Amino acid sequence: MFVTTRSIASTAKRAFSTSAVSNAAKVAVLGAAGGIGQSLSLLLKQNPNISDLALYDIVNTPGVAADISHINTNSKVTGYVPENNGLAKALEGSNVVVIPAGVPRKPGMTRDDLFNTNASIVQGLADACAQYCPTAHILIISNPVNSTVPIVAETFKARGVYDPKRLFGVTSLDVVRASRFVSEVKGGDPKDIHITVVGGHSGVTIVPLLSQSGKSFTQEELDALTHRIQFGGDEVVKAKDGKGSATLSMAFAGARFANSVLEATVGGKRGIVEPTFVESPVFADQGVEFFATNVELGANGVEKIHPLGKLSAYEEKLVEAALPELKKNIAKGKSFVASKQ
Repeated sequence: MFVTTRSIASTAKRAFSTSAVSNAAKVAVLGAAGGIGQSLSLLLKQNPNISDLALYDIVNTPGVAADISHINTNSKVTGYVPENNGLAKALEGSNVVVIPAGVPRKPGMTRDDLFNTNASIVQGLADACAQYCPTAHILIISNPVNSTVPIVAETFKARGVYDPKRLFGVTSLDVVRASRFVSEVKGGDPKDIHITVVGGHSGVTIVPLLSQSGKSFTQEELDALTHRIQFGGDEVVKAKDGKGSATLSMAFAGARFANSVLEATVGGKRGIVEPTFVESPVFADQGVEFFATNVELGANGVEKIHPLGKLSAYEEKLVEAALPELKKNIAKGKSFVASKQ
Protein backbone atom coordinates (compact mmCIF):
# COMPACT_ATOMS: atom_id res chain seq x y z
CA MET A 1 0.00 0.00 0.00
CA PHE A 2 2.85 2.37 0.82
CA VAL A 3 4.39 1.86 -2.62
CA THR A 4 1.05 2.54 -4.30
CA THR A 5 0.55 5.76 -2.34
CA ARG A 6 3.99 7.05 -3.28
CA SER A 7 3.34 6.18 -6.92
CA ILE A 8 0.06 8.14 -6.91
CA ALA A 9 1.72 11.13 -5.28
CA SER A 10 4.48 11.07 -7.86
CA THR A 11 1.93 11.01 -10.68
CA ALA A 12 0.05 13.93 -9.18
CA LYS A 13 3.22 15.97 -8.83
CA ARG A 14 4.00 15.52 -12.51
CA ALA A 15 0.44 16.16 -13.68
CA PHE A 16 -0.41 19.16 -11.53
CA SER A 17 1.08 22.49 -10.59
CA THR A 18 2.94 22.34 -7.28
CA SER A 19 1.22 25.52 -6.05
CA ALA A 20 -2.46 26.30 -5.99
CA VAL A 21 -4.00 29.02 -8.10
CA SER A 22 -5.15 32.14 -6.27
CA ASN A 23 -8.86 31.31 -6.64
CA ALA A 24 -9.45 27.59 -6.22
CA ALA A 25 -12.38 26.23 -8.20
CA LYS A 26 -15.34 23.91 -8.03
CA VAL A 27 -15.04 20.98 -10.44
CA ALA A 28 -17.83 18.52 -11.21
CA VAL A 29 -17.20 15.05 -12.60
CA LEU A 30 -20.21 13.46 -14.32
CA GLY A 31 -19.84 9.70 -14.49
CA ALA A 32 -17.61 9.68 -11.43
CA ALA A 33 -18.33 6.10 -10.36
CA GLY A 34 -17.24 4.56 -13.66
CA GLY A 35 -13.93 3.18 -14.87
CA ILE A 36 -12.53 6.52 -15.93
CA GLY A 37 -14.49 8.57 -13.40
CA GLN A 38 -13.12 6.98 -10.24
CA SER A 39 -9.47 7.28 -11.28
CA LEU A 40 -10.04 10.78 -12.64
CA SER A 41 -11.67 11.84 -9.37
CA LEU A 42 -8.79 10.35 -7.40
CA LEU A 43 -6.29 12.43 -9.37
CA LEU A 44 -8.39 15.58 -9.17
CA LYS A 45 -8.64 15.22 -5.37
CA GLN A 46 -4.88 15.80 -5.28
CA ASN A 47 -5.08 18.94 -7.41
CA PRO A 48 -4.39 22.08 -5.31
CA ASN A 49 -6.35 24.19 -7.82
CA ILE A 50 -9.64 22.60 -6.71
CA SER A 51 -11.55 23.62 -3.58
CA ASP A 52 -14.75 21.65 -4.21
CA LEU A 53 -14.98 18.34 -6.07
CA ALA A 54 -18.56 17.33 -6.89
CA LEU A 55 -18.99 13.75 -8.06
CA TYR A 56 -22.15 12.61 -9.87
CA ASP A 57 -23.28 9.27 -11.27
CA ILE A 58 -26.48 7.25 -11.40
CA VAL A 59 -25.27 4.86 -8.66
CA ASN A 60 -22.53 4.45 -6.03
CA THR A 61 -21.28 8.04 -6.06
CA PRO A 62 -21.70 8.75 -2.33
CA GLY A 63 -19.43 5.78 -1.60
CA VAL A 64 -16.81 6.89 -4.10
CA ALA A 65 -16.93 10.41 -2.66
CA ALA A 66 -16.61 9.16 0.93
CA ASP A 67 -13.59 7.05 -0.01
CA ILE A 68 -11.81 9.81 -1.93
CA SER A 69 -12.67 12.42 0.72
CA HIS A 70 -10.27 10.74 3.16
CA ILE A 71 -7.26 11.75 1.06
CA ASN A 72 -5.37 14.43 2.99
CA THR A 73 -5.71 17.38 0.64
CA ASN A 74 -7.79 20.49 1.20
CA SER A 75 -10.56 20.02 -1.34
CA LYS A 76 -14.07 19.12 -0.18
CA VAL A 77 -15.64 16.09 -1.90
CA THR A 78 -19.37 15.49 -2.24
CA GLY A 79 -21.17 12.67 -4.01
CA TYR A 80 -24.54 12.88 -5.76
CA VAL A 81 -27.01 10.52 -7.46
CA PRO A 82 -30.16 11.50 -9.38
CA GLU A 83 -32.39 11.47 -6.29
CA ASN A 84 -33.02 14.77 -4.47
CA ASN A 85 -32.04 16.87 -7.48
CA GLY A 86 -28.49 15.58 -7.24
CA LEU A 87 -27.36 16.56 -10.72
CA ALA A 88 -28.36 20.19 -10.23
CA LYS A 89 -26.60 20.31 -6.87
CA ALA A 90 -23.42 18.85 -8.37
CA LEU A 91 -23.40 21.39 -11.19
CA GLU A 92 -24.43 24.63 -9.50
CA GLY A 93 -21.45 26.94 -9.09
CA SER A 94 -19.06 24.72 -11.06
CA ASN A 95 -16.18 26.38 -12.87
CA VAL A 96 -15.24 23.22 -14.78
CA VAL A 97 -17.31 20.14 -15.63
CA VAL A 98 -15.56 16.97 -16.79
CA ILE A 99 -17.79 14.37 -18.47
CA PRO A 100 -16.45 10.81 -18.78
CA ALA A 101 -19.96 9.28 -18.49
CA GLY A 102 -20.97 6.54 -20.87
CA VAL A 103 -20.42 2.89 -21.70
CA PRO A 104 -16.90 1.64 -22.48
CA ARG A 105 -15.71 0.07 -25.70
CA LYS A 106 -15.70 -3.70 -26.02
CA PRO A 107 -13.69 -5.92 -28.40
CA GLY A 108 -14.60 -5.28 -32.02
CA MET A 109 -16.39 -2.03 -31.22
CA THR A 110 -15.41 1.25 -32.80
CA ARG A 111 -16.12 4.54 -31.08
CA ASP A 112 -19.00 5.00 -33.51
CA ASP A 113 -20.56 1.79 -32.20
CA LEU A 114 -20.89 3.53 -28.85
CA PHE A 115 -22.86 6.35 -30.34
CA ASN A 116 -26.50 5.51 -29.70
CA THR A 117 -26.10 4.88 -25.97
CA ASN A 118 -23.55 7.57 -25.20
CA ALA A 119 -25.23 10.23 -27.31
CA SER A 120 -28.34 10.12 -25.13
CA ILE A 121 -26.31 10.16 -21.93
CA VAL A 122 -24.20 13.11 -23.03
CA GLN A 123 -27.14 15.12 -24.33
CA GLY A 124 -28.97 14.76 -21.02
CA LEU A 125 -25.93 15.83 -19.01
CA ALA A 126 -25.21 18.71 -21.41
CA ASP A 127 -28.76 19.99 -21.04
CA ALA A 128 -28.34 20.00 -17.28
CA CYS A 129 -25.04 21.89 -17.61
CA ALA A 130 -26.71 24.46 -19.84
CA GLN A 131 -29.32 25.05 -17.15
CA TYR A 132 -27.28 24.94 -13.94
CA CYS A 133 -23.76 26.08 -14.90
CA PRO A 134 -24.01 27.66 -18.38
CA THR A 135 -20.71 29.54 -18.09
CA ALA A 136 -18.63 26.57 -16.90
CA HIS A 137 -15.86 25.13 -19.04
CA ILE A 138 -17.12 21.76 -20.31
CA LEU A 139 -14.55 18.99 -20.90
CA ILE A 140 -15.88 16.03 -22.88
CA ILE A 141 -14.26 12.61 -22.52
CA SER A 142 -17.31 10.49 -23.41
CA ASN A 143 -16.83 8.69 -26.70
CA PRO A 144 -17.16 9.13 -29.61
CA VAL A 145 -15.70 12.59 -28.92
CA ASN A 146 -15.93 13.57 -32.60
CA SER A 147 -19.72 13.35 -32.22
CA THR A 148 -20.35 14.05 -28.53
CA VAL A 149 -18.71 17.49 -28.63
CA PRO A 150 -21.10 18.65 -31.41
CA ILE A 151 -23.97 17.16 -29.38
CA VAL A 152 -23.03 19.38 -26.43
CA ALA A 153 -22.65 22.41 -28.72
CA GLU A 154 -26.10 21.93 -30.26
CA THR A 155 -27.66 21.32 -26.85
CA PHE A 156 -26.19 24.56 -25.50
CA LYS A 157 -27.35 26.41 -28.62
CA ALA A 158 -30.89 25.19 -28.01
CA ARG A 159 -30.72 26.76 -24.54
CA GLY A 160 -29.20 29.96 -25.94
CA VAL A 161 -26.01 29.70 -23.85
CA TYR A 162 -23.42 28.28 -26.24
CA ASP A 163 -19.90 29.73 -26.00
CA PRO A 164 -17.45 27.88 -28.28
CA LYS A 165 -14.51 29.06 -26.17
CA ARG A 166 -15.77 27.00 -23.23
CA LEU A 167 -16.32 23.61 -24.87
CA PHE A 168 -13.46 21.13 -25.21
CA GLY A 169 -13.11 17.59 -26.46
CA VAL A 170 -10.31 15.95 -24.47
CA THR A 171 -7.77 14.48 -26.91
CA SER A 172 -4.77 14.61 -24.56
CA LEU A 173 -4.50 10.82 -24.44
CA ASP A 174 -3.45 10.77 -28.11
CA VAL A 175 -0.53 13.06 -27.27
CA VAL A 176 0.35 11.11 -24.13
CA ARG A 177 0.40 7.90 -26.14
CA ALA A 178 2.38 9.46 -28.98
CA SER A 179 5.18 10.67 -26.71
CA ARG A 180 5.37 7.27 -25.02
CA PHE A 181 5.32 5.26 -28.25
CA VAL A 182 7.95 7.45 -29.93
CA SER A 183 10.21 7.17 -26.88
CA GLU A 184 10.03 3.38 -27.14
CA VAL A 185 11.34 3.60 -30.71
CA LYS A 186 13.77 6.51 -30.44
CA GLY A 187 14.73 6.46 -26.77
CA GLY A 188 14.65 9.33 -24.32
CA ASP A 189 12.29 10.41 -21.58
CA PRO A 190 8.70 10.58 -22.89
CA LYS A 191 8.15 13.83 -20.97
CA ASP A 192 10.77 15.46 -23.19
CA ILE A 193 9.26 14.21 -26.46
CA HIS A 194 6.61 16.55 -27.82
CA ILE A 195 4.38 15.19 -30.56
CA THR A 196 1.66 17.36 -32.04
CA VAL A 197 -1.49 15.34 -32.73
CA VAL A 198 -4.33 16.96 -34.69
CA GLY A 199 -7.70 16.02 -36.21
CA GLY A 200 -10.14 14.09 -34.05
CA HIS A 201 -10.17 11.34 -31.45
CA SER A 202 -10.82 8.08 -33.26
CA GLY A 203 -8.96 5.94 -35.76
CA VAL A 204 -7.89 7.69 -38.95
CA THR A 205 -9.10 11.05 -37.65
CA ILE A 206 -6.10 11.01 -35.26
CA VAL A 207 -3.20 12.58 -37.16
CA PRO A 208 0.22 12.61 -35.44
CA LEU A 209 2.58 15.19 -36.94
CA LEU A 210 5.78 13.25 -36.41
CA SER A 211 7.69 15.47 -38.83
CA GLN A 212 7.42 18.31 -36.30
CA SER A 213 9.01 16.32 -33.47
CA GLY A 214 12.61 17.09 -34.43
CA LYS A 215 13.30 13.38 -34.92
CA SER A 216 13.83 11.41 -38.11
CA PHE A 217 11.85 8.30 -38.96
CA THR A 218 12.07 5.62 -41.61
CA GLN A 219 8.93 4.99 -43.63
CA GLU A 220 8.45 1.75 -41.75
CA GLU A 221 8.65 3.60 -38.44
CA LEU A 222 6.22 6.27 -39.66
CA ASP A 223 3.68 3.66 -40.72
CA ALA A 224 3.97 1.65 -37.52
CA LEU A 225 3.91 4.62 -35.15
CA THR A 226 1.06 6.35 -36.94
CA HIS A 227 -1.08 3.23 -36.84
CA ARG A 228 -0.27 2.58 -33.17
CA ILE A 229 -1.11 6.16 -32.16
CA GLN A 230 -4.36 6.03 -34.14
CA PHE A 231 -5.44 2.67 -32.76
CA GLY A 232 -3.67 2.55 -29.40
CA GLY A 233 -6.97 2.13 -27.61
CA ASP A 234 -7.46 -1.21 -29.32
CA GLU A 235 -4.35 -2.56 -27.55
CA VAL A 236 -5.96 -1.90 -24.20
CA VAL A 237 -9.35 -3.33 -25.16
CA LYS A 238 -7.65 -6.51 -26.37
CA ALA A 239 -5.35 -6.78 -23.35
CA LYS A 240 -8.32 -6.42 -20.97
CA ASP A 241 -9.95 -9.30 -22.80
CA GLY A 242 -13.29 -7.61 -23.28
CA LYS A 243 -13.56 -6.45 -19.67
CA GLY A 244 -12.74 -2.79 -20.23
CA SER A 245 -11.06 -0.10 -22.28
CA ALA A 246 -8.47 2.62 -21.69
CA THR A 247 -9.67 3.97 -18.35
CA LEU A 248 -6.52 4.61 -16.31
CA SER A 249 -4.47 6.33 -19.02
CA MET A 250 -7.56 8.31 -20.06
CA ALA A 251 -8.07 9.44 -16.47
CA PHE A 252 -4.46 10.62 -16.32
CA ALA A 253 -4.79 12.52 -19.59
CA GLY A 254 -8.14 14.01 -18.55
CA ALA A 255 -6.79 15.16 -15.20
CA ARG A 256 -3.81 16.76 -16.91
CA PHE A 257 -6.03 18.67 -19.32
CA ALA A 258 -8.41 19.74 -16.55
CA ASN A 259 -5.47 21.14 -14.61
CA SER A 260 -4.32 23.16 -17.62
CA VAL A 261 -7.82 24.61 -18.02
CA LEU A 262 -7.93 25.50 -14.33
CA GLU A 263 -4.52 27.15 -14.36
CA ALA A 264 -5.47 29.27 -17.37
CA THR A 265 -9.08 30.13 -16.55
CA VAL A 266 -9.04 30.41 -12.76
CA GLY A 267 -5.35 30.97 -12.07
CA GLY A 268 -4.66 33.38 -14.90
CA LYS A 269 -1.53 31.56 -16.03
CA ARG A 270 -0.45 32.54 -19.54
CA GLY A 271 1.08 30.54 -22.36
CA ILE A 272 -0.60 27.20 -21.65
CA VAL A 273 -1.00 25.24 -24.89
CA GLU A 274 -2.87 21.94 -25.03
CA PRO A 275 -4.27 19.81 -27.85
CA THR A 276 -8.06 19.76 -27.82
CA PHE A 277 -11.05 19.21 -30.11
CA VAL A 278 -12.86 22.54 -30.37
CA GLU A 279 -14.94 24.60 -32.75
CA SER A 280 -12.24 25.66 -35.17
CA PRO A 281 -11.77 27.68 -38.37
CA VAL A 282 -8.91 25.45 -39.60
CA PHE A 283 -11.08 23.38 -41.96
CA ALA A 284 -14.44 25.10 -41.50
CA ASP A 285 -14.50 26.03 -45.18
CA GLN A 286 -14.61 22.30 -45.93
CA GLY A 287 -17.53 21.70 -43.61
CA VAL A 288 -15.42 20.46 -40.68
CA GLU A 289 -16.56 22.76 -37.87
CA PHE A 290 -14.62 21.02 -35.08
CA PHE A 291 -10.97 20.09 -35.25
CA ALA A 292 -8.22 19.29 -32.76
CA THR A 293 -5.04 21.34 -32.85
CA ASN A 294 -2.80 22.90 -30.24
CA VAL A 295 -4.89 25.53 -28.48
CA GLU A 296 -3.64 28.32 -26.24
CA LEU A 297 -5.83 28.61 -23.17
CA GLY A 298 -6.78 31.88 -21.51
CA ALA A 299 -9.10 33.31 -18.88
CA ASN A 300 -12.19 32.66 -21.04
CA GLY A 301 -11.10 29.26 -22.34
CA VAL A 302 -9.96 29.06 -25.96
CA GLU A 303 -7.71 32.05 -26.60
CA LYS A 304 -5.82 31.09 -29.75
CA ILE A 305 -6.20 28.16 -32.14
CA HIS A 306 -2.84 27.26 -33.59
CA PRO A 307 -2.51 26.36 -37.28
CA LEU A 308 -1.18 22.98 -38.29
CA GLY A 309 2.19 24.30 -39.39
CA LYS A 310 4.28 22.69 -42.09
CA LEU A 311 3.17 19.17 -42.98
CA SER A 312 5.05 16.43 -44.77
CA ALA A 313 3.50 14.86 -47.86
CA TYR A 314 2.75 11.81 -45.71
CA GLU A 315 0.88 13.93 -43.17
CA GLU A 316 -1.05 15.81 -45.83
CA LYS A 317 -2.47 12.47 -46.96
CA LEU A 318 -3.37 11.60 -43.38
CA VAL A 319 -5.27 14.88 -43.03
CA GLU A 320 -7.05 14.24 -46.34
CA ALA A 321 -8.20 10.85 -45.02
CA ALA A 322 -9.30 12.34 -41.69
CA LEU A 323 -11.47 15.19 -42.97
CA PRO A 324 -14.36 13.19 -44.53
CA GLU A 325 -14.58 10.99 -41.44
CA LEU A 326 -14.62 14.02 -39.17
CA LYS A 327 -17.28 15.70 -41.27
CA LYS A 328 -19.45 12.58 -41.03
CA ASN A 329 -18.91 12.23 -37.25
CA ILE A 330 -19.76 15.88 -36.60
CA ALA A 331 -22.89 15.71 -38.75
CA LYS A 332 -23.98 12.59 -36.87
CA GLY A 333 -23.81 14.42 -33.55
CA LYS A 334 -25.70 17.45 -34.86
CA SER A 335 -28.36 15.27 -36.48
CA PHE A 336 -28.91 13.38 -33.22
CA VAL A 337 -29.79 16.58 -31.39
CA ALA A 338 -31.97 17.84 -34.26
CA SER A 339 -33.94 14.58 -34.18
CA LYS A 340 -34.77 15.12 -30.50
CA GLN A 341 -36.10 18.65 -30.90
